[in-house]
Order: sequence, then structure tokens, then C-alpha cells
Amino acid sequence: MNIDQLHQALLWCVIINFGVLLLWFALYVGAGGWVRRLHRRWFKIPDDRFDALHYGLMGAYELAIILLFLVPYLALHIVR
Repeated sequence: MNIDQLHQALLWCVIINFGVLLLWFALYVGAGGWVRRLHRRWFKIPDDRFDALHYGLMGAYELAIILLFLVPYLALHIVR
């Protein structure tokens, strides 16, 4: 894999991962009640804790996307 292929792969990783994050957010906002009911079958989590878990995990996922894919993409873009 050369630098150009790596550059393109990192760009697609950023795009796909942000798409997954947006889908997660849309499902949580649009079908939040259904998601809560689904998870209540397995776990006894209060609504405020459920919201905090999703908010924290979305933030961690976004941070991981930025650190693992966007920053290397930008670094390759600068040196290229």
C-alpha cells in the first residue's frame, strides 16, 4: 500500500465512521423509546443513566474517529 492508497483509505474510514455515528444519533433521537424498550429487556437501566451512557459513548466514538483516522489523514495530506 502506497501513501496515496493509505490517504484514500483513511478518508473513507472517516466518512464511513461518521456515517455510523450519524446513524446511531438518528436512531437514538428518532427511535429513542424503541431503543430504550429493547435494552430494558436485558438491562435495568434508568432513563437518565441510559441517556448518559449513549452520550458518553457517542463522544468516545467521535474522539476515536478523530484521533485514529482524521488526524492521520490530515498529517498525510500535509506531507503529501
